[in-house]
Order: sequence, then structure tokens, then C-alpha cells
Amino acid sequence: MNLKPVIGIAPNYSYEKKEYSLHEDYVLAIEKAGGCPIVLLPHQELPDFLDGLLLTGGGDIDPLLFGEEPLHQSGEINPLRDAYEMRICHEALEKDLPMLGICRGMQVMNIVKGGGIYQDIGVQAGTTLKHIQQAPRSYGTHSIFVEDNTLLTDLWENKRTVVNSLHHQSCSTLGEGFIASARSADGLIEAIEQKDCLFAVGVQWHPEAMKTEEMGLLFTAFLKAAATYKQNRR
Repeated sequence: MNLKPVIGIAPNYSYEKKEYSLHEDYVLAIEKAGGCPIVLLPHQELPDFLDGLLLTGGGDIDPLLFGEEPLHQSGEINPLRDAYEMRICHEALEKDLPMLGICRGMQVMNIVKGGGIYQDIGVQAGTTLKHIQQAPRSYGTHSIFVEDNTLLTDLWENKRTVVNSLHHQSCSTLGEGFIASARSADGLIEAIEQKDCLFAVGVQWHPEAMKTEEMGLLFTAFLKAAATYKQNRR
């Protein structure tokens, strides 16, 4: 019997290559935190045996899904992935299944609860920081500032930390039940969470790539919630 929490990971899909893909950093981060990762495929239902859900980074989300027409700066979209992730995210929230959304994954979580997205932060949000870094993926390039009374303040000693940044979109208005738990110096939302859920957290950066102690604590908290969910199902 597998006693480790089982974490479902939603992969990317390539229409051109007709293949699924998943960066190994996501798998390694879950394994290091004590979980058993499995890959979810779009034709599948969300398995009943899951103890947590990880929504990964990737391309842009179809603006029509959050009630907007596409701007010129909006990038390539993936209808198959959009539809699947919206569906399983909604189901996970309904079940109070622990969920961590990374970059695009955070935006999916926000949209499912009726929130908005900046299609391009340079055009719509007037950002002053460089949010698409020209540095190794594992290297942090700008600061974030953590709000009081949030999960991140419980996890980290410092209210300011440095994260990597690989996005041109971001959450604008918050979905129902979400609060902003961290922001960048130019005011962009960098993390969100649902206070009334066992664990529903989204981050705009890529903690799986940084491999620092702080980012490890985020995955540990996710797996702790998944272990609680697993115990409650017995």
C-alpha cells in the first residue's frame, strides 16, 4: 500500500507534436516533499484516489474564458489544456482537494473563481519591473513582499524574498474567496490563497525550479495538507 500522498500533475500538451510534456522539476519537488506524483491526462476524470493537485506553468489562457477579446500581445493558447484544467480545478475546489497552482496554474485557479487576468502586464498594468527574466530559470531576479496573516508568513521568516519571474500575464481582479498573499514591488499579485480551504495556493513564480529552502517549505506545506486529506478519506 502506498502511504505517500498521491499528487496529480497536469502536463502541457503540444498540438503540433501530438504529445504531452512535463518538466522533471515538478516531479522532483513533489517527491522531495514526500509525495507520489502521477501525470493526469485530459481524457481522464479526476481520480478519486488523489490527495492533491498541482497545476503547472505554461502558455497563455484563452481570453474568452475570462470574458475578454484577445489583445495583440496575447500569446498562443491551448484549448484542450484550458478546458481540462478549468474542469479539474473546479472539481478540486469543490472537494477541498489540496491544490498548488504555479504561474499559469495560479491564473487558472483565479479564473475558475471568477477572477480576471492581465493579458499583458506591460500594456494593461503598467509594470515597471522585468517579469520575463534573462537569467537561469533557477535564479531569483525580483523581490516579492508577503502580506500579513497568510500562509506564506507562516512558512517564511522574512516578509521579503526574491523569486524567479517568467510571465507576461498576471491576475488582475481576484476570484471569489481568494486573497492576495504576496505582491511584487510594482504592485502585481504574486501569490493568492483561499483562506477557507485546506490548501488552495497559487504562486506566479516557479518554486519548483529554484530549489531553495524557502521554496521547499512551500511544497512541504502542500504535501502536509495532502497527507491530512488522505487521512481524512480513510
